[in-house]
Amino acid sequence: MAADALTALHREGRLAERWPDVPRLLAELTEAERTRAGRVLARLGPEAVLAAHPEVPAPLVAVTGHGTLAGLVPALTAEFARHGLLARVRLSDFDGWVFDLVDPGSALYAAAPAYALCVLDPAVVADDLPSPWRVEDAERVLDEKLALVERAAGVFAEAAPGSTLVLNTLPLPRELTGQLVDRRARARLGVLWREANARLLRLAAERPGVVTVDLDPLLAEGVPARDVRQSVYAKAHLSDPLLAGYAREVGQLARQGAGGGKKVLALDLDHTVWGGVLGEVGPEGIETGGTPRGEAFRRFQRVAAQLGSQGVLLAAVSKNDPEPVLRALSDHPELVLREKDFVRIRAGWEPKHDSLEALARELNVGVDSVVLVDDSSFECGLVRAELPGVAVVQVDEEPALHVERLLAEGWFDVRELTEEDAARPVRYREERARQDFLDGFDSLEGYLRELDVAVTVAPATPEQYARVSQLTLRTNQFNLTTVRLQPAEVRALAEDPTASVLTVSSSDRFGENGLVGAVLLRRSGRTTHIDNFLLSCRVFSRGIETAVLAAVLREAREGGAARVTGAYRGTARNGKVASFYPRAGFAEDGGADGDALAFAHPLDPLPEPPAHIRLTARFDTAPPKGTAP
Repeated sequence: MAADALTALHREGRLAERWPDVPRLLAELTEAERTRAGRVLARLGPEAVLAAHPEVPAPLVAVTGHGTLAGLVPALTAEFARHGLLARVRLSDFDGWVFDLVDPGSALYAAAPAYALCVLDPAVVADDLPSPWRVEDAERVLDEKLALVERAAGVFAEAAPGSTLVLNTLPLPRELTGQLVDRRARARLGVLWREANARLLRLAAERPGVVTVDLDPLLAEGVPARDVRQSVYAKAHLSDPLLAGYAREVGQLARQGAGGGKKVLALDLDHTVWGGVLGEVGPEGIETGGTPRGEAFRRFQRVAAQLGSQGVLLAAVSKNDPEPVLRALSDHPELVLREKDFVRIRAGWEPKHDSLEALARELNVGVDSVVLVDDSSFECGLVRAELPGVAVVQVDEEPALHVERLLAEGWFDVRELTEEDAARPVRYREERARQDFLDGFDSLEGYLRELDVAVTVAPATPEQYARVSQLTLRTNQFNLTTVRLQPAEVRALAEDPTASVLTVSSSDRFGENGLVGAVLLRRSGRTTHIDNFLLSCRVFSRGIETAVLAAVLREAREGGAARVTGAYRGTARNGKVASFYPRAGFAEDGGADGDALAFAHPLDPLPEPPAHIRLTARFDTAPPKGTAP
């Protein structure tokens, strides 16, 4: 078993050496087993792992709060490791959260964590109530504590703009409500408590650098809020299962911050989207509505459609003949998902992992952007072995549990949903029209000439900061340095007089592609440095990147720069842009930063943008003016 394998590796002293195998082993464990495995992993110092695998992302996580939180460390270690991350956890002293977060000179800020977890519990209020107490006392203490949290969030935004502060809502314990014999007073306490939690949730909506984990959904699933004996004797005021659920949420947040978000939901059909085997029962015989099991499948379809409405790309990947699949999706009266809801439908008899690779190529995304939902243990096992970057969600013969399993890992979560997200499925469906258009040409040059690509380069506006941040977080292929930025960091760059945040938008004869790229610039003397250049995989191979770089170089020279520098930091996923700078006339330059390669362009001669692109470029905040270099 996977748990035994982890323990054996630790005993043999080979766990650090075999760290790349840990995510696969953890994927086979239940949540309770993962927490136990986390205790093994937490005993392994991060230095040993980094010595063996320096490429492993190792975010620093500062944990502070009111109660005893040592039990959170194994859960965090395991949840980060599941996503290929090494959690370096810094645990503060007991009840040190106010000193840690309100003082910008504290040791927490000096450590510069990627994530600061301020773990709140009901005792932060209960411990400050007088004896005896009334509802008015609880109201006063709640207001005082929330004011402290809001003050801490303000200090954090100023002192750590590139970090994320994680808060959580407060469970309301029966121990407090039960002390009030007046039911009206008890109801009043419930109102005050929920208003306090609403303030915590609003804080996350108002401040880009704050995330509030809502514990209510975990409690609603039956997770106990606390273990009374641990709370009384050890001051551990949140239960181990609740801390494990909290750690899962934080792990998902860190995965997203490391560029591990997913874009494509690939659905098997038989026994997954509907009941029955289509090839055996025909479109008329599949289960979807009309019976309890059929309604369970329809419920799953509605949830998949809901995800699709928020930018997730739905694809069908089924071992079936194409004709009955298309007939079922077009004609069955009770199906929620229809042919139009899928950006691709791949029905055939090739191995599932081959079909997923072909799907990724058609959509021009990395195969590690895909989540597969399938009921076949054989297919799931084969995909895990052949395509370890694909997230596999295995369902079974109980369709009522399909939704829970699909949503458990938050694979498609984003910090903020943008207009680009909502428009993504439409734009990928337009991509099929572009592909069909390409098939009618004998040469790529003729296709690009008739595609009529228009590109606009312009400074980012405040409304676009979230989208630019998202590009840094989710773009892995055309991402020259893979530096991930939160919205607050994008804003800081845009407001820095020595820096520029440029957006790249494009359109063609088939419609708008939207904001598809970003260039981050910094000026020092007569040198312009490209901090990063990002481009969505949707618009590869159209010359857009060449046109944008030509505009940046021309603007730099006209602005008095003597040269433009840039860097490339290679990863397992951005190899296709390794030669981007050399092909554009850059030469390798000294001063490489760590594992990055440095390049410089002398600005003579300047490259010309591709002739087939209509380019509009401006580099200040004045009203747009068209230029056609």
